[in-house]
Amino acid sequence: MDLVPKILNHLSLSKSQRRFIEALLLSILITRGKITLRNLSRYSGLCEKTFSRQFSKPMAWIDFHRALIDEVFAPDSRRVVAFDASFIPKAGKHTFGRSAFWNGCHSRSEKGLEISTVAIIDLTRNQGLTLSVKQTQPVSQDEESVTLMDRYVDHIRQIQPHLLPSESHLCVDGGLARKKFIDGVCEIGCQVIGKLRHDARMRYLYHGPKRAGRGRQKTYDGKVDWTDPSRLDRVGADETFGVYTAVLNHPCFKRNLRVVRLVPLPTVTKQKEILLFSTDTTLDPWMIYRDYKARFQVEFIYRDAKQFTGLADAQVRDQARLDFHFNAALATLNLAKAQQMHHQPKDQ
Repeated sequence: MDLVPKILNHLSLSKSQRRFIEALLLSILITRGKITLRNLSRYSGLCEKTFSRQFSKPMAWIDFHRALIDEVFAPDSRRVVAFDASFIPKAGKHTFGRSAFWNGCHSRSEKGLEISTVAIIDLTRNQGLTLSVKQTQPVSQDEESVTLMDRYVDHIRQIQPHLLPSESHLCVDGGLARKKFIDGVCEIGCQVIGKLRHDARMRYLYHGPKRAGRGRQKTYDGKVDWTDPSRLDRVGADETFGVYTAVLNHPCFKRNLRVVRLVPLPTVTKQKEILLFSTDTTLDPWMIYRDYKARFQVEFIYRDAKQFTGLADAQVRDQARLDFHFNAALATLNLAKAQQMHHQPKDQ
């Protein structure tokens, strides 16, 4: 916890707020049971009213997360950005943002809250730390042209100034492989790495000789038949998959993609084919494969935060206090992981 005073001293906070943040992050680690305002007051020297009042005050959480990430990860380490959303159960009728969101654990839409998280993943350490968390506002009937994809793109647009030049590739799961999301992220200046359907409709690019005469030249060379990998380039294999790649055109996205097809080896059972893509057509296929595998670190962040730092335990209802609670829970997890990495041997 020595990092907390060091980071807070560089933020424009009052003395009382700086002392409160230090006490809060320590209290979340030692509190048994749910991380609620009343329970936090039992394990600290502060009363419940103090927690409630301080939770309503603004706090530069992104600057806090950014400083912590820069302290823990080496400056020359290869990093990738991961983005994902998570469902937060919430009862009641007066909580800000409560609406129907997709709950992946139950594979259905349920009433509750949703948060979206941007995490920085160090590929050398294979560890991820949260950079930003934001509550997803439900789409109202007055906003007919606004979708959840717009909400997610707005979140990425807000944190883009806080990203380093080397943090330019954004990894997402298959649910975000949508044209509106990909176009929005690329307009911001980031490249998307994601997952496609195993039977995605794609077209080969034509590289043959140009046709003589007037008229438009031939652009595409037929539809991709995924049962015939002969026109894809095999770049090698690991212990599980054979790796094939090509630059193909996606008609729905209306752009060319670097596609990586992962075909299970004959000795591997209970494994299906996987189709990955990147909007950066110059990216090495092995990098796409490794980056997408590292994306799963954001799932570990959600798991650990819900189990150990009370991410889903908030008993507050207004927008400001909810935002403070989500950030405090993930900041505490960042600190715990930073402490663990500090004591971890370098050869592990």
